[in-house]
Amino acid sequence: MELNGVAGLPEIRPGDDIADLVADRAALEPGDVLTVASTIVSKAEGRTVDLEDYPVSGRAQEIADRIERIAGEEKDPRFAQAVLTESTELLIDAPFLLTETRFGHICVNAGIDRSNVPDHDILLLPKKPTESAERIRSGLAERGYEDVAVIVTDTCGRPFRHGQRGVALGWAGMPASRDWRGELDRDGHELGVTVQSVVDELASAANLVTGEGAGGTPAVVVRDWDFGDHDGSNELFRAVEDDLVRQALRNWRFEDS
Repeated sequence: MELNGVAGLPEIRPGDDIADLVADRAALEPGDVLTVASTIVSKAEGRTVDLEDYPVSGRAQEIADRIERIAGEEKDPRFAQAVLTESTELLIDAPFLLTETRFGHICVNAGIDRSNVPDHDILLLPKKPTESAERIRSGLAERGYEDVAVIVTDTCGRPFRHGQRGVALGWAGMPASRDWRGELDRDGHELGVTVQSVVDELASAANLVTGEGAGGTPAVVVRDWDFGDHDGSNELFRAVEDDLVRQALRNWRFEDS
């Protein structure tokens, strides 16, 4: 498997065509997977906003005051309001905000970014990342690059571990996971629970090339990777009734002194 960054992409502005920009800079081949950082997808879709656009509700003010009291540093209630607006559920409200976004992803602060946002305060995640991936894929096909899958990626942390890793927010042209259930291991035992989230694994691998900070490369081409002869599924985000961790969090509250 090879991973190569798409060099020379400009600062993305609202209305920019990511498929066109990538097609001008990368010689794609059938079977390639293009990973695109959600940052540039959001910028192209005009998801840059200012905090003054968020009138502060009583709930947002309460959250900001409590986190400020716990952390000992000032918290902007407008940012808390932005997080609430972009979320369908608030799972943890202190000492940080863990939320479910409107497309089902669970992350800190609804994935809102405050870095690398020229001329605005914050950058929101794409509204519907899978639809974004489908548009980019269709745009590549129109330019002669057919049979190229697209994954819209982001980075976030994991429980029980330090550090960030790449994850998939949306995808097109491939299943989200491959199902090993019913297949045999080396000893002939039948696998009963193994479903491999390949879009997350490819996003994480691409993030090693993408990098972080000012020197980041927001698009990566994955080549010579094969899904294999497996059943596929697009079920990536757990349903509430199957998510024991989320159920536990609904009954938990951070106790500050």
